[in-house]
Amino acid sequence: MSLPRYETMVAGAKSGTAYTLETPFDRSAIAEVATANAAVIEHALTTAQALYRNRDQWLPLHERIAILERAASLMQARAELLALEAAREGGKPLIDSKVEVARAIDSLRCAVDALRTDQGEVIPMRLNQASGERLAFTQVEPIGVVVAVSAFNHPVNLITHQVGPAIAAGCPVIVKPARSTPTSCFRVVEILREAGLTEEWCSALMPESNELTTKLATDPRVAFLSFIGSAKVGWSLRSQLAPGARCALEHGGVAPVIVAEDADFEKAIPALVKGGYYHAGQVCVSVQRVYVAKPILKKFVERFTAAVEKLKVGDATLPDTEVGALITPAEVDRVGKWIDEAVQAGAKLTTGGKAISNTTYTPTVLVDPPQDAKVSTAEVFGPLVCIYGFDHIEDAIARANSLDVSFQAAVFTRSIETALRCYQRLDGTAVMVNDHTAFRVDWMPFAGARHSGYGVGGVPYTLHEMQIRKMLVMKSPELKG
Repeated sequence: MSLPRYETMVAGAKSGTAYTLETPFDRSAIAEVATANAAVIEHALTTAQALYRNRDQWLPLHERIAILERAASLMQARAELLALEAAREGGKPLIDSKVEVARAIDSLRCAVDALRTDQGEVIPMRLNQASGERLAFTQVEPIGVVVAVSAFNHPVNLITHQVGPAIAAGCPVIVKPARSTPTSCFRVVEILREAGLTEEWCSALMPESNELTTKLATDPRVAFLSFIGSAKVGWSLRSQLAPGARCALEHGGVAPVIVAEDADFEKAIPALVKGGYYHAGQVCVSVQRVYVAKPILKKFVERFTAAVEKLKVGDATLPDTEVGALITPAEVDRVGKWIDEAVQAGAKLTTGGKAISNTTYTPTVLVDPPQDAKVSTAEVFGPLVCIYGFDHIEDAIARANSLDVSFQAAVFTRSIETALRCYQRLDGTAVMVNDHTAFRVDWMPFAGARHSGYGVGGVPYTLHEMQIRKMLVMKSPELKG
């Protein structure tokens, strides 16, 4: 039986050679994915730039709204298929992939809501003699060609977070999905086209090489780069952008959590287990470092370990799987080496610590790994949570803030004073109180600071960044009031 083939989605261009896409769980072949050569990438960029430069071809606001609304309805009708395919190609359990697809649908609706509520502002005039007889206001225009480079861990919702705002803004967009999860991206683009978006406005392609991806992202015709991936690659691309090009970079973190002595275990344990092992820990704000007050440390470790041991690891497409495969066998090896190094350096292993297969790894808990161990200083992106004891909360805050990454953090406490103290002093762009670090809704700001990223994500915020505020100033003797 032949595999389904996904062609390059660039209007008027031919696909190149294809590679075989494998599922993370058992490495079975699930599709053939065509690649794009330099000529195809040039064609996509030329087409997108020509669309943007011809204002007569710009999509009217009402059309953009209608396209996004129809696309959301189509996604709703195909939600089960989208979730199953995302789970199969990305390894996220089906129960979580269903939630992701529901979020993706809501993301498109968020873009519509943002269009309805933000179309510019009035700039105060006639406040002094110099501004007399004047009226000023802004309206929004698309910034230009958008290139979106996406990641594997949320293959449906990340695409809608990058492509949805571009379409809402009226920007031609070229999207490059993760090599491991391209079919979800192609499905989303197909739905947008079915909803009425002409092919030229949104292209999806898989470059033949990383060099071609760099060429695409840093081309001088690109006005906005949306990048989700490693810090090394993201900062490198930013350094090569053309003058004036904007960007949003979403990298990772080593998310810290403080569990105060008065924390409610009934709420903290389930939340932290979910936040730590959701998608096998392959989330940029996954719970990784948990600082627990020493008087409750032993009890916390026992109960947390017992909860982790109940997690079911397996095929992501099965309805009862809670932890799926890592994206590649190489990641299983890497995570295993990091954990082994920490144990050899003195960390206490309370559960896990071994591969189940070449694609899956047991959910693991380490207690007090060395502060300089990789698991304490770098993003693991695997099914591991590290627990550390602390004597004073100021010590926990200092250790939480000790790294060069800063994203979302959390604190569990019954005390409003403790909660506010942690909120005020923890480095991070968001601090969750009595919730895990991976909490997110699609209309909230989502941003990494320092090495963790640049710019602000979240549908309304991304839309804002993809627009230009263009001001009109009118002078008339009739404006004397």
